[in-house]
Amino acid sequence: MIVPALTSVFVRDLCLFGYHGVLPEETRIGQRFVVDIEIRADLSGAIAGDDYEQAVCYGTLCDIASAIVTGQPLQLIETVAGRIAEMVLAGLERVEWVRVEVRKPSAPVPYAVSGTAVSVEQARVHEVAFSLGSNLGEREAVLAAAVDRLSLVNGLEITDVSSLYDSAPWGGVEQPAFVNICATGRTTLEPHALLRVCKAIEADLGRVPGVRWGARAVDIDILYYGARDVRDRVLTLPHAYLFERAFVLEPLAEIDPDHVIGGRRVRDALAVLPRSLGDVTRRAPDGTGRWGIKEPEPA
Repeated sequence: MIVPALTSVFVRDLCLFGYHGVLPEETRIGQRFVVDIEIRADLSGAIAGDDYEQAVCYGTLCDIASAIVTGQPLQLIETVAGRIAEMVLAGLERVEWVRVEVRKPSAPVPYAVSGTAVSVEQARVHEVAFSLGSNLGEREAVLAAAVDRLSLVNGLEITDVSSLYDSAPWGGVEQPAFVNICATGRTTLEPHALLRVCKAIEADLGRVPGVRWGARAVDIDILYYGARDVRDRVLTLPHAYLFERAFVLEPLAEIDPDHVIGGRRVRDALAVLPRSLGDVTRRAPDGTGRWGIKEPEPA
């Protein structure tokens, strides 16, 4: 597997005039600001096809910086740098990461310095969803542990988790019934890095190689990654069987019913899915703790 590397693009020493600062004379008289911008983007299409339309234009980066620096006065150059970074990510969809440095050569400080500067880094955040299932061992405890592990990953935030669902096995292999959940979140990790995280958590929680679609201690599938399409030997996004599995659509519709994946809304896909009696059943609240795990009695 070869994942296309991100390409770095730089703009250095862009000199602009603005009216930013805390002191009244700074907002009245103004001064020079010097801006550096570095972005990282998937420009594999531009490189392979020598295609300007798939590149990131240096002039566009300069235009974005100029609009902020020469625009509304701000007190802090931290804010100036942050707004440039935000506009780069908002306006250039191929950019995954941006670093902006804003220097203030004439900063009004009572010391001999050549200038002052701040540097801001921001990464694009992608909406993601996971399907988790288990049909071996302490199923509910394993699912709770898997969500906890995901929540501790740098660059990943879990924002919502569904109820527990009991489901019949899917795929034609004789095995025990599953317990399933879905979780949604936000991430700055690349899709294959996120897949490696999922596989590492599965292994840590006791999953071992076996028959495809067979019994397993835990299974963690990535369902979607923003609007990104990924198709290779190890990862397909959106998930290839997402719209065929009631044990995925039921919990996903509970927490994210209006999310659109590949042009289809989750609740609409669930409404037209062929079903069999008892294929997926949401567990009713029963006084237990998170995801059906009994909480200890108070001391």
